[in-house]
Amino acid sequence: MKKIALVVQRCGKEVNGGAELECLQYAQVLAGSYNVEILTTCALDYLSWENHYPAGVEKIADVVVRRFPVDRPRDMEKFSQLSRHVYEHVQSVSRREQEEWLDAQGPNSSELETYIIDNQQHYDTFIFFTYLYQPYFLLPYVKEKAILVPTAHDEWPIYMSIWDDFFALPAGFIFNTREEVDFLKKRFPELSFKGPVIGNGVERPNSVNPLRFREMFAVDDSFLLYTGRIDESKGCRQLFDYFIELRKTESFPRKLILMGKAAMEIPEHPDIISLGFVDEQVKWDGLSAADWLINPSPHESLSIVLLEAWLVGTPTLVTDQCEVLVGQSKRSNGGLWYNDVDTFKHIVCNVDILTRKSMGNLGGKFVQDNYSWSNILQKLLKVLDV
Repeated sequence: MKKIALVVQRCGKEVNGGAELECLQYAQVLAGSYNVEILTTCALDYLSWENHYPAGVEKIADVVVRRFPVDRPRDMEKFSQLSRHVYEHVQSVSRREQEEWLDAQGPNSSELETYIIDNQQHYDTFIFFTYLYQPYFLLPYVKEKAILVPTAHDEWPIYMSIWDDFFALPAGFIFNTREEVDFLKKRFPELSFKGPVIGNGVERPNSVNPLRFREMFAVDDSFLLYTGRIDESKGCRQLFDYFIELRKTESFPRKLILMGKAAMEIPEHPDIISLGFVDEQVKWDGLSAADWLINPSPHESLSIVLLEAWLVGTPTLVTDQCEVLVGQSKRSNGGLWYNDVDTFKHIVCNVDILTRKSMGNLGGKFVQDNYSWSNILQKLLKVLDV
């Protein structure tokens, strides 16, 4: 049986989004066909990279997870200074400075690096998740049997010149969307990106109950739902501004409900409700109860939460600044997109319930046809059984 190592910067039951969740789900679905292990750090928090989990081996849903300590937490002041410098000179900054920035970003684990060097012959394939973190330092050791899941999008770090060499190294790629492939081909026109568009599987819980959510949080009004990290980089500042503008002129009762950890100040407003981190059942119940799932992020490589919303028949509303979100909305017919506050207000106030239900149902069919785990597994098997 082939032995597969999945390498990601953090992994645990408390990590509920991004490449880390994608890695864990890939591991679980592949475990029936391969001997699968996750190689990761002891970190939980993606900002500090402080060691949280004990080093060593544990099992998560029958998947072996090998954890290695982070050498040092992130020095926020140093990282901020380097980020400003590299951002302002991204076209001209030296390789040494770029690598210094990447090292300061973290997480770095010399024990993980040593493990990969010493044990590379024991694995048939290494799958690295995200281009932006430790794969830059680790992937070159095993490039001949490395597959990169880049989760790339149009953000300033990808314009650093160090990636020109790095993206030429992997033996193959797994992509999340067509837009991601198109972007990478545009960014690196001299490279041939070999690999399929697979994305990530989504499975609806057996029980999803919108009334349970409304009763739990005493929500009677219609509401827009945002779920994920509450961060300016995710477009949340604009979302707050647009929603507050909407409420200035709208007499119809409506709330904006937020689920997720806040990395910015949330405006004090009677119609903005922040629930903080919620468990999976609450999230799914909330998705099913919402009028719209809102994703204002200009930088996404897939957006699992859109797929989850469609799977419970809820339409989505996204910013037109993200080609991935707009592309997924067009392919699914499951949602709309806005380009300014007036469009945002017009859609929220004027799209009727029957149209919303129709969009949500079309989105749900799109997910069932393209993102079931059985579908994802067959695509992964084709990649790994070469």
